[in-house]
Amino acid sequence: MKAAVYYKNGGPDVLVYEDVPDPSCGPEEVLVEVKAVSIEGGDLLYRWGAPPATKPYIVGYQAAGIVREIGSEVQGFETGMRVATVGSNGSHAELRAVHHRTAYPVPDELSLEEAATVPVPYSTADDCLFEYGRLTAGETVLVHSGASGVGLAAIQLAKRHGAQVLATASRRDKLERLREFGVDHGVEYSEDWVEQVKQRTHGRGADVIVDGIGGDITQRSFFACAPGGRVCMYGNVDRASFRYKYDLSPMRGNRSAIGVSLSGESRKDRVRAIVQQHLASVARHELRVVIDRTFSLAEAAAAHAYIEARNSFGRVLLIP
Repeated sequence: MKAAVYYKNGGPDVLVYEDVPDPSCGPEEVLVEVKAVSIEGGDLLYRWGAPPATKPYIVGYQAAGIVREIGSEVQGFETGMRVATVGSNGSHAELRAVHHRTAYPVPDELSLEEAATVPVPYSTADDCLFEYGRLTAGETVLVHSGASGVGLAAIQLAKRHGAQVLATASRRDKLERLREFGVDHGVEYSEDWVEQVKQRTHGRGADVIVDGIGGDITQRSFFACAPGGRVCMYGNVDRASFRYKYDLSPMRGNRSAIGVSLSGESRKDRVRAIVQQHLASVARHELRVVIDRTFSLAEAAAAHAYIEARNSFGRVLLIP
């Protein structure tokens, strides 16, 4: 099969499009013919900094496609079934094998391209807002990187729940587009967004902050957090944040910060339930996904570069 692989860490140019062996289908796995790959923020981080476990290494969390083979211990799937899939690697390829618990049947009304964008962003946003953010109607949510996949999901879920929604983005045109998804007020990163959050909340700050950036953005978020507020951190788009030393003194006043992850054996049932719930909601047009642009799998390097240049609004897809 063809895949976009890398042999060493680095920028988008380390990705190489080449032939690699087909994956085998284990007894608890399904083998999927990939039809659409959604590039996730974690894919970029892995390419930059996670030493490849194998050489070549196929990066990628999320993709959708058609089941071609079923493991001997798997029930509830059949060949030809359309599924969205999540795994720690392997999405940037024509075929991928995933554990059957991370393959999610796609409703007939939903395209595979749309389905590919749902599992990780919507589950992460749901966890940040409700599982750990404990959002209630009438509270204020600040969503960083509002034009990202998680950002767009969090904006819509928070608004549907009755929250006031504030968002940040890198450009004014992105903030204007975010209004149609439920943003009440948007702020560019170049502005004093902490002060604007305070102004919009009568000096209190945001009750829930959804932060996938890290570093200085997280540090400043502590100052934008209301008494009793919750800062939910799900990623580190700012690669320098791994070495960042945080000052936690602003978190006095019963404020809390938590790192959110979908992983963990004890969380599998909840994650599976909310992925299926959000796939159904998108299929019913109750929630929207945004596909900014598609590239061929052979253009994976260009697609990664496009995202890193902050050009995207929503998700960028690779099509094998």
